[in-house]
Amino acid sequence: MANVKEEIPYGDEKFDEKIEAADIERHVELSEEDDSPIEEVRVTVPNTDDPSIPCNTFRMWFLGLLFTAIIAFVNMFFYLRQTSITIGYAVVALISLPMGHLMARILPTRQFSIFGWQFSLNPGPFSIKEHVLIGTMTACNMYTAYAVDIVILQEIFYGDKKPFIAGLLLVLTTQVTGFAFAGAIRRFLVRPAHMIWPSTLVTASLFRSLHVEYVHAEDNGRMGRMKYFLLLTLASFIWYFFPGFIFPTIGFISWICWIKPDNIVLAQLTGSNGLGIGTITLDWSAASAYVQPLVTPWFAQVNILVGLILVAYVMVPWAYYANLWNSKAYSIISAELYLESGELYDKEQILVNQVFDEESYLRYGPMRMDSFFALTYGVGFAGLTATLVHVALYNGREIRERWQNARAENEDIHSRLMRVYPEVPDWWYGLLFVLTFGLSLVTCIVWGYMPWWALFLAMAIAIVFVLPVGIVQAVTNQQPGLNIVTEYVIGYLLPGHAIANVTFKTYGYIVNTQALNFTSDLKLGHYMKIPPRIMFHAQLVSTVIASTINLATATWLVNTQKNICHRDGYPWTCRSTNTFYSASVIWGAIGPARVFGNKDGALYSSVQWGFLVGILLPIPFWYATKKFPNVGWLKHVHWPVLLAATSNMPPALPYFYTNGLALGFIFMYWLRRYRYNWWSRYNYLTSAALDTGVAVSGLFIFFCLNMPDVKMPIWWGNPSGDTPTNADALDHCFHGYSNYTGFQPS
Repeated sequence: MANVKEEIPYGDEKFDEKIEAADIERHVELSEEDDSPIEEVRVTVPNTDDPSIPCNTFRMWFLGLLFTAIIAFVNMFFYLRQTSITIGYAVVALISLPMGHLMARILPTRQFSIFGWQFSLNPGPFSIKEHVLIGTMTACNMYTAYAVDIVILQEIFYGDKKPFIAGLLLVLTTQVTGFAFAGAIRRFLVRPAHMIWPSTLVTASLFRSLHVEYVHAEDNGRMGRMKYFLLLTLASFIWYFFPGFIFPTIGFISWICWIKPDNIVLAQLTGSNGLGIGTITLDWSAASAYVQPLVTPWFAQVNILVGLILVAYVMVPWAYYANLWNSKAYSIISAELYLESGELYDKEQILVNQVFDEESYLRYGPMRMDSFFALTYGVGFAGLTATLVHVALYNGREIRERWQNARAENEDIHSRLMRVYPEVPDWWYGLLFVLTFGLSLVTCIVWGYMPWWALFLAMAIAIVFVLPVGIVQAVTNQQPGLNIVTEYVIGYLLPGHAIANVTFKTYGYIVNTQALNFTSDLKLGHYMKIPPRIMFHAQLVSTVIASTINLATATWLVNTQKNICHRDGYPWTCRSTNTFYSASVIWGAIGPARVFGNKDGALYSSVQWGFLVGILLPIPFWYATKKFPNVGWLKHVHWPVLLAATSNMPPALPYFYTNGLALGFIFMYWLRRYRYNWWSRYNYLTSAALDTGVAVSGLFIFFCLNMPDVKMPIWWGNPSGDTPTNADALDHCFHGYSNYTGFQPS
């Protein structure tokens, strides 16, 4: 599953022990001819298969498409809100299991015939293969389509509304083209046993555990898992009415700021719109948005905490109050772009017919950003190179050996078992690529997204990197992103064209990412013995449906919500889209040469030293682990994770992380260590139930209260917003967004 690694941590020994001991022992005793040569695979994936198990069933398609549609709508709906939430894969895995068994009980078993095709609505017991396919259809589309931000960007920020069909083709081609690449590389990254894809092993363990526990449930006096899930979901649903409607201030409790609300420095440091020191949130959607505290391994959360402290609480206050880059004229943390005076930057003043105009730029003045935003770019540059160096040092030999073995080895048991199923013909993938590439050309040329040659170059970047990046991910579970690479390339080749820049980035970066996500799903299908042709159709159909729903949902919200994606449109503030917009101005409308280079007095050229810093940082720690192999903590220093801690800030705010990490300490460290029986039984259910309750409650509030214009009375916990926007007033810390003099640009 493409993103399941974010749901349950790989390498958790106690989680792996949940597989029946006798089953593990039986696998280990087998020779490599009868099982996988990889130990992790031997103890996780069965080395047997029953081809008669039904999987291409009405139940699978009904539940798979139902959850695809629901997840696509819900996640897109919350993506544009101030605190977003993503309904994860675990929720679908849990809910679809009893629904599948229920359908196996109540659906008629008689045979139907349509045009000579015989089928039954109920071919027997609900199978693990059906369950895997339902999960795959959802996991393919758990995150909103990247290109939707381009459509929103054009309409709201650039005033260039395109026909719905233009946006739909853009979204579909960027989401589906990677599928064709997955077909081309599957013989290198799916079939070889040494390309293990660690996250898929977690998913396989999850499915096996769910089905074993459903059949052999022994509660021993404890509350059943499904009952616990439903009760906590109900509690989460009820509670969210408080931060979501009745008492919004409890989502932003900046209690330190209340000591002296008029103190600007105190507000910048402790306000929810500032660095958020001490800010407490009782809103699960805020605490879980970026850390996923109940599923991210504790060692990774410690790395995130260290990275957060270094950047947000050491580097940023030093840079801001030392007035680096004139930062006191701006907010201490923001994705906004400014003039040197502190006024918001009006990109319309430097564009003529949506293209950069040098004379206008020199007359209007250079673009500025706050020190936090600039430093996070530098940290992002360091994170990219640190990932490459870390993987080379810590996993280089393993990658090389695995790749050599993958090229030379004979088929393992899983490949031999898959022979019984007809393979997807190469021409299916070839035809899909020709179709999507042709539609991409039409989309880019007819609606002017970018020149035709830029599309060829973007595709070339995606193709060149897909196999090497895929090898790294298949072995180490790390996926170096190409977003910075693509922004740099097109930023220098085609400066002054904002939409072309983000379009190029999407085709070069997301097509590559989608290819590897689809490949990960194909590997799961390989392990779980899903017929390849059924997997092909399930992935393709669900992606087309989810992409369409993503765009339709975003279009509906943009057309119906007043001031959406602006500060006074709370809660529809579109934090991620606003950051995407700022990036379009930095890398596209102005271009990296004038921001990070040496042209027209580029102010932030020193940020590029981040590339070198990222190369150097992992080296001494890798050397120390070799020199001092018995020092345990050295093995847990993971610079890519540490540097990625602030990669989502902005749009994320620091208090999102501090509250999430506090919960992570309780659940992923204390409960896991001292209350393991409870933790192993209920921890992941807790995360899934809280997500589900918040999502259902948020939808109920919107459709049943907000749309009929039912308003909560104004009181201290729901302030009127006498300051520029209600969003700034909710924490009663009015200067969190102000600059050093107390000025707030509007």
